Amino acid sequence: MSASGMLSRSLGRGTRLLFAMAAGLSVANVYYAQPLLDRLAHDFAISRAAIGLVITATQIGCGMALVFLVPLGDLLDRRRLMAWQLWSLVLALAVVAAAQSPGVLLAGMLGVGLMGTAMTQGLISYAASAAAPVDRGRVVGTTQSGVFLGLLLARVFAGGVNDLAGWRAVYIASATLMLVLAFPLWRWLPPEPSNRSRKSYLWLLGSMLTLLREERTLRVRGILALLMWAVFNIFWSALVLPLSAPPYGFSHTVIGAFGLVGAVGALAASRAGHWADRGLGERTSAAALLLLLLAWWPLSLMPRSLWLLLLGILLLDMGGQALHVTNQSMILRARPEAHSRLVGLYMLFYAAGSGLGALGTTAIFAYGGWNGVCILGTMVSLLALVCWVVTRGKIEAGCAGHPCSAQDPVS
Repeated sequence: MSASGMLSRSLGRGTRLLFAMAAGLSVANVYYAQPLLDRLAHDFAISRAAIGLVITATQIGCGMALVFLVPLGDLLDRRRLMAWQLWSLVLALAVVAAAQSPGVLLAGMLGVGLMGTAMTQGLISYAASAAAPVDRGRVVGTTQSGVFLGLLLARVFAGGVNDLAGWRAVYIASATLMLVLAFPLWRWLPPEPSNRSRKSYLWLLGSMLTLLREERTLRVRGILALLMWAVFNIFWSALVLPLSAPPYGFSHTVIGAFGLVGAVGALAASRAGHWADRGLGERTSAAALLLLLLAWWPLSLMPRSLWLLLLGILLLDMGGQALHVTNQSMILRARPEAHSRLVGLYMLFYAAGSGLGALGTTAIFAYGGWNGVCILGTMVSLLALVCWVVTRGKIEAGCAGHPCSAQDPVS
């Protein structure tokens, strides 16, 4: 048995919660700026048309992290890597908090996206590698629940702190929280095996292409993730448009609060990982995709009732998060020596789906209104379900020709 396999164990509840809390606090940094854009535009004299560059800089950092930093977990000791990334994230947060010019602000946001994403996805792969194989889905589900809650609560936290003490206090508070997190992460995260790969960094990056070619599960689940995140962004990118207009006229704070309904989806996510551990990943996927599709019925009736909107959000988030956790659990069953690269590659599909979903949504709304948005969301959800039906039998066939427990693809 490999050192990695020997160190994989049933993680205690406290350790699982530490992974979830750390991942949630890490990912929240990426989203703090969204409700602060108006304030940032005013303080830095940036036009409202150009202030979106703040989010763009953060997302560029996210993409760079998935390709260049997240895979390092397969090459370096993860505890030391987490420590280095945490201190770098604190530095980036301090740069944002102290920024006096747009250039410094954008540089800081790039660093926040880079290190926040690297820590978040690194913690997911760390948790998967540290868990016993029979418990891996549950551990990944718990960690992913923390990520989802961090994403949801980031906007609420940023808005509240900004109202009390200004936007700079948001980043000072976050830097402080990350510093407080440093000791328990170093003290209680499980140790890594000593026989780490001695391959080079360039080899590591090149092997990601090999993994993408050889791992059928990664490709299939990646496509499902792309379509699922496209559905999410079709909805969330368009929701502000009807709710901020008459007859509702809601503020951005109130609109953001609708996302808190999705906290129930985060609770369901850990159960999805448990079901995947029991060999029910395909059934869970089918149920999740049906929820995504069915959600568009109450969402389409939003002009009649906001209660139906809440029901639709609940179904959408439950289905999306259950599928997300199931995808990761199934991908991380194989190649324990490549968990960080697998997570990085999978999240690239997620990033592509997020971008595609948001790309044409506002144009669809301009021409077809809310009904047009719901038709688009329904079509993409149906496409995801069809893709699952077409590919569900091919993962086992791929594993028969290429053992799922194979060692490193290019060693």
